[in-house]
Amino acid sequence: MSGDSAHARYAEVTAQILARAPETDIDPRLDRVSTLLDLLGDPHRNFRVIHVTGTNGKTSTARMVDALMRARGLRTGRYTSPHLRTVRERIVVDGEPVSQERFVETYDDIRPYIEMADGIGDAPLSFFEILTVMAYAVFADTPVDVAVVEVGMGGRWDATNVVDGDVAVVTPIGIDHTEYLPDTVEGIAEEKAGIIKPDSIAVLAQQPVAAAEVLLRNASEVGARVAREGLEFGVLNREVAVGGQQLTLKGLTGSYDNLFLPLFGAHQASNAAVAVAAAEAFAAAGEDADAGLDPALVAEALAGVDSPGRLEVVRTSPTVIADAAHNPAGTAATVAAVEESFSFSRLVGVVAIMADKDVEGILDPLEPLLDEIVVTRNSSPRSLDPETLAALAVRIFGEDRVHVAPRLDDAIDLAVGRAEEDGEFGGSGVLVTGSVVTAGDAVHLLRGAGE
Repeated sequence: MSGDSAHARYAEVTAQILARAPETDIDPRLDRVSTLLDLLGDPHRNFRVIHVTGTNGKTSTARMVDALMRARGLRTGRYTSPHLRTVRERIVVDGEPVSQERFVETYDDIRPYIEMADGIGDAPLSFFEILTVMAYAVFADTPVDVAVVEVGMGGRWDATNVVDGDVAVVTPIGIDHTEYLPDTVEGIAEEKAGIIKPDSIAVLAQQPVAAAEVLLRNASEVGARVAREGLEFGVLNREVAVGGQQLTLKGLTGSYDNLFLPLFGAHQASNAAVAVAAAEAFAAAGEDADAGLDPALVAEALAGVDSPGRLEVVRTSPTVIADAAHNPAGTAATVAAVEESFSFSRLVGVVAIMADKDVEGILDPLEPLLDEIVVTRNSSPRSLDPETLAALAVRIFGEDRVHVAPRLDDAIDLAVGRAEEDGEFGGSGVLVTGSVVTAGDAVHLLRGAGE
């Protein structure tokens, strides 16, 4: 097959999958995924798993765990969501997204079984369910030693939760997705605790007290061991450094000094501590119970980590940063990281938010940070109308600081012009945020397509 025809086939397959029910169309059940995997011979039983849930920090933590596993010489699979530039980012083997050819081959291999499973229930499999099964099929076929699997939403009924992880990681829990999840921290924690399996090790980031109580109770009920940030492991010291931060971490089996993490913010330091603890817990759960982690390998792994769309500098002169914060807690962490790691004389925001989000809760933390804000829409049909977003922004920023642009590319151009208005090229910047889709669109516009 020629390169053009192979790409056309990939585009065709991607379109077929995307035409199914989107991942925002939640049907809380596991039977369809279980049926399809059963038809395929249970590929998800062929590798060990580190399962990651939480409200914020899941993808960054999963990327760090993946890097640590590869540094130990293990072949890894990584499944994360959503994607920024290409759907292939979701299915990663040994640090690289699957190729277009392998993506198509995997889909073609399982397509007859998808059609069988579609006919069993009262609705066909969704976009996210098919991608989840494709990821497990790729990981089994490779084969990988360990898969780092990020939950799509919730935990207990998420399509990924057909696996039994050796390690269950719970990043910080907050209020989000209340149209699908409970509207209390305790209720959300109850759902996310569903990935903690009998005899596993639960690695818990620092949590609100109510969430911690629920997670600890669920871990006790299934007989899982627990490691908690701030008690069994954590960040001992961190200092801002050029291009990131310098860390000292306390792990479960040792301490790790002089670690350079090329990511910004206290939240990323905590993610790193959680990732190291998860890697130690994984070793303890397997044949390397007493081996611990080599500090040199930990340093090497963390120094090479990136997290696209998470305070990612996508342009300079002026600096344009894309960030995927999409709920109040995530936005507050972004604001703290920008204030700590950048010294802007003038910062203009470009903001597009999904209509089903806590819009004012996302805008509020941005007000002290931004000199002006340009509101717009992203490429998702769920994006809030710019005029409606502007009306909410005016309440918080005042009319003189709010501008409207109908398209994201126009919004970025307008923000760059507003940022450079005082002529201080070296000290001005633009922050594009409000949604993972917004960050992905900005990266696409400023760095090109990722297919």
